[in-house]
Amino acid sequence: MILKVPSFYKDFKCIAGECPDSCCQGWEVDADEDSLKYYATLTGDIRNRIDSVLDKDEFGNTIFKLADKKRCPFLNHENLCDMHIAIGGEHTPYTCRMFPRFINDFGGTREMGISFSCPVAADIMFNLTEPMSFTSELNDLPPQMNEIDAQTYFFLVKAREKAFSILHDRTISVSQRLLNLLDYGVELQSDLEEYTDGGDDIAFFDIFRNPELINPEWTEKVNLAKEKPVSDAVFNENIASYFIFRYFLTAVFDYDVLSKIKMAVIGVLIVTYFGEDSWTIHLWSKETEHSQYNMDRYKKFLKQADCLSVNELKKRLF
Repeated sequence: MILKVPSFYKDFKCIAGECPDSCCQGWEVDADEDSLKYYATLTGDIRNRIDSVLDKDEFGNTIFKLADKKRCPFLNHENLCDMHIAIGGEHTPYTCRMFPRFINDFGGTREMGISFSCPVAADIMFNLTEPMSFTSELNDLPPQMNEIDAQTYFFLVKAREKAFSILHDRTISVSQRLLNLLDYGVELQSDLEEYTDGGDDIAFFDIFRNPELINPEWTEKVNLAKEKPVSDAVFNENIASYFIFRYFLTAVFDYDVLSKIKMAVIGVLIVTYFGEDSWTIHLWSKETEHSQYNMDRYKKFLKQADCLSVNELKKRLF
């Protein structure tokens, strides 16, 4: 299999107890089947402690019940993981081992990156000075079984290269680049599937009032939001590039490339309106990309909200 990652991917290192916003607080963690099988082989205090906090969510998934202040029950007073200490990091739940990494598999190619939901990862990506670039290497993993259409996949691979070239053209303003990107998205979408956006008159800032709240600080950000022009700061290019890398090719599954391009534009608007720093996009990512409920709602509004239509987004870029 070919593994493709951002050039900065290997620079990421978890800072554990020094993290300003622990990934072990605020959300539930699933206990995956492989981890549960291993826990069944344990004995003693750690086994009893694990058994005492296992529960089921409303979807029937096995989860760890959160402690006070939505802290993981294994997060100690030093913000370190007692499970990691007791049985090793390799035996913590899959979600914990992978965070903040994400994986997209496309048959013989796997793409991996790091998410803005981690403050350290957010700082790395926010502060890039050169255009986001990627490296590829062969590994021993077998190709993943899939039902994607090869012609559509390679069409999107080539299209994403052009999308990056549009974003990385520093001879023009960021706003103009995003306008060009939206126009390109409309053109691409016409080659894939009919796309009609709009229909729901929800207000723009209400899009970001997520029903499932993880960190109350996000609500404060939304309440204090101010509309202003998009700056030509490099971090805006970086934010848009993140969304194009993470989501663009997933259009091979739903034939909706325009919504993925909208996400790149809206990502820039989030930082423009809510705070021009890595902490702001970190909070948004943690609230939205790591809540299935919030993310499903957001994806729906990408197509259905009048304020997120192509024409309305264009108005916000100047």
